[in-house]
Amino acid sequence: MVFMDTGLRGKTALITGGSSGIGLGIAQVLASEGVDVAVASRKPDQAVVDQLKSQGSNALGIAADVTSESDVVAMFREAIDTFGHLDLFINNAARAIHKPITQIDRPQYDAVIGTNLTGCLFACREAARHMIPRKSGAILIVGSTSMFTPGPTEIVYRISKYGLRPIMQSLAIELAPHNIRCNLLIPGYYRTRLTADIPDQVEDQLMQEIPLGRAGETVECGSAAALLLSDQVGGYITGAELLVDGGVSLRPMFFGNQAELAALNDPPEA
Repeated sequence: MVFMDTGLRGKTALITGGSSGIGLGIAQVLASEGVDVAVASRKPDQAVVDQLKSQGSNALGIAADVTSESDVVAMFREAIDTFGHLDLFINNAARAIHKPITQIDRPQYDAVIGTNLTGCLFACREAARHMIPRKSGAILIVGSTSMFTPGPTEIVYRISKYGLRPIMQSLAIELAPHNIRCNLLIPGYYRTRLTADIPDQVEDQLMQEIPLGRAGETVECGSAAALLLSDQVGGYITGAELLVDGGVSLRPMFFGNQAELAALNDPPEA
């Protein structure tokens, strides 16, 4: 959790994918810092909203699918109508598929790219349209260490996450004259719904590869997010990438042998 005065009390925030995992960890830390938080997800969880309210946040749950441009526009409208304005936007919504090249189909590709990349672009557009007239704001995009650790079966996910970097960099330049900062938060391995299907033996191997020897706690991403979002603590930080990964980006990410690697693209059995 955050222990310094971040100066975030009284701010308002919108987080996509905020009902679980890393998004929830960020929401929890921001709420503890006195931020009013809108958490957007395809299936809002009232228990999450109640929890954030119990921390003193004027929390709001919003139903939105970020692959829909109209949902993105409506999501911002609802948050702004409720809070009056938005100071902070955290783009966290994500999907993943783990399949070799011969098994990828167009619907899977569109779902991942639409959520992770296209959804981010249009959400950041809406954030910028709101923040520019106010001459203030901070945008945080949540990436992934898959940007740095090549691995099989992650082609589409890596494309989508790697593409977040130029979005962040361009926004950091374009929005700086309006006193709006944009940064990239890069988590490593956390136990969330995106990693729920990882076999125990693979996780055991992964723990041996992470220099700090453990999975991250989602509130640790929240603390890092608070640093980057705070004008008081991180006011001179824009266009930056902050790894919160226990050092896992220093390691390769495939734990099989050559035969297992070759078998990934074997034709399906009749």
